[in-house]
Amino acid sequence: MPSRPSAFWSYTRRLLRYRGLLAGTLLFSTLSAGGLAAGLVSLGPVLELILGGTGGDAGERGANLQAIALAWVAEHASRLGSFAILADAAARMLPLDPFDGVVLIMIGILVLTVFGATANFLHQWCSLTLVTKVTAAIRLEAFRHVIHLPLSTVIRRGPAELVSRVNKDSVELQRGFLALTSKALAQLTKGCAAFLAAVWFDWRLTLVAILVSPPLALILRKFGKRIRRGTRGALKAQEDLLRTSTESVQGLRAIKTSTAEREALSRFARASRAAIREELVVRTARAASGPIVESLAVVAIVALALVAAKQILDGSLAFERFVLALGALAIAGGSFKPLAALINDIQAAEAPAERLREIMDIQTEGKRERSLPSFGRHKESIVFGDVSFRYGPDSPLVLRDVSLTIRHGETVAIVGPNGCGKTTLVSLVARLVDPTDGAVLLDGTDLQAGNLRSLRRQIGVVTQEAVILADTIGENIRFGLPAIPREAVEAAATRAHADGFIRRMANGYDTPVSEQGASLSGGQRQRIAIARAILRDPSILIMDEATSQIDAESEDEINRAVGDFSIDRTVIIIAHRLSTVLAAERIIVMDAGRVVDQGRHVDLVNRCDVYRRIARTQLVGER
Repeated sequence: MPSRPSAFWSYTRRLLRYRGLLAGTLLFSTLSAGGLAAGLVSLGPVLELILGGTGGDAGERGANLQAIALAWVAEHASRLGSFAILADAAARMLPLDPFDGVVLIMIGILVLTVFGATANFLHQWCSLTLVTKVTAAIRLEAFRHVIHLPLSTVIRRGPAELVSRVNKDSVELQRGFLALTSKALAQLTKGCAAFLAAVWFDWRLTLVAILVSPPLALILRKFGKRIRRGTRGALKAQEDLLRTSTESVQGLRAIKTSTAEREALSRFARASRAAIREELVVRTARAASGPIVESLAVVAIVALALVAAKQILDGSLAFERFVLALGALAIAGGSFKPLAALINDIQAAEAPAERLREIMDIQTEGKRERSLPSFGRHKESIVFGDVSFRYGPDSPLVLRDVSLTIRHGETVAIVGPNGCGKTTLVSLVARLVDPTDGAVLLDGTDLQAGNLRSLRRQIGVVTQEAVILADTIGENIRFGLPAIPREAVEAAATRAHADGFIRRMANGYDTPVSEQGASLSGGQRQRIAIARAILRDPSILIMDEATSQIDAESEDEINRAVGDFSIDRTVIIIAHRLSTVLAAERIIVMDAGRVVDQGRHVDLVNRCDVYRRIARTQLVGER
């Protein structure tokens, strides 16, 4: 089986989607480097003018800019062809005085400097814009993929891992892109330009410099592998650190009431030490790569000096040409020197790229079903046919051979001991999970044979912990239905018995809500969640312990709201309140993943031991 291409370079191909910015990045980097090369080459005539003009014999030696230019045109006339006449005419316009020639060349170098600086700015502008857009697109694609993953996958891997990969790994990937398109490209083009200038001055010296390249590339490759492995471990440790800190902050109420601050700090410190340990693995490779590259550069310079000394002593190399060639090679070396660190950054970006690709390789829910027929509005029944479910291949069964029929328009309550599979059973209706065995049918159609989106559009869910966003109350009710008008939002809030307390707030429906709804009471949060469900006009309403953590007055408001809204809708309630259970047309009793009995309260109390125990110990208000 052929190996997959590098994850980093696979993501790098996304740069091609912004061809204009990419072309600008390459063009302006090349122009900036071209200005450097032209400036270096122009130093040759300057030295020749100065050295040729010392001692008062400038006219004798013909050391003026015009003479140098005419000599060059004569030497290269055959190569210039028809342009030789134009080049000769241009050369005769140059000044005869050596100092005027130096001034003219210096002005030219200043112009090239301004040109190079402008090109360099435009290169950086294009590069940073390109990288920012590509990274944002990858981050958005990764987040889109995550929110479409099956709920069982998210539960198994943990939200902290997925959030870390979307945010933290995309930032690390961006560093690799910046190293490649901004810094590395600039240094590489400038280094190549200076190197070509050195070839122009004397090709024999550059040949010695080339011999250093293979061992340098081998060393960088070795260090790059170590950095890549170390970065992957560091990202995993950062992920654990994020998980630990998020759990502590979200559970701060429990930490304080349990006086567990010291334990929470200890857990965070352990995770932090692990992150530091992994990050220090990369330290040695990063620290050693620079000095080794510099040592190789010194070896190259020594070799160049020996070769040049031999040629100068033999009279085959002019001293000024040696100085210019050595200076150009020094500039090239100075440009190539940062490449070691930049290559390390690119190698380090391989680890987050691999982690992102791992997530993107997980199949999302509903992808296959986009072409499947849509479900019509529910009007007959929901049937569980011998349904069994487990969260993973090695996990125990949560549901075992459940067979159950719920008629359209019926209100049923599901009760049972904690962990008996109640929430998992209702999760099958919205296809948050799919059966391991058996099938769930909506009006006779297997849920897996229809379009997932059309199914969920007709389901409203209110959970024990209402999801409240850090936004206005109106936007929280409208969540998932952004195009719904304000009048419909207010009507839904009225039916949910929420309009009264909303209008008493300072800004009514435009009142901002704190993160996780901390500025609202439990009953208010639940009524907003019910208003959100009502706004969807669902044919199926699922209440998953929606009244288990609120006071009796709020429960009464919620029960009245649900009672008014449940007409001609199928309502499935998981409840711990006796009043809610008594209001149901049928009670379904579960134990150890099975349906053990069903019926009315009076009948179940008389014949079902499980229900009798639940009624005595769990159903609030039974005594």
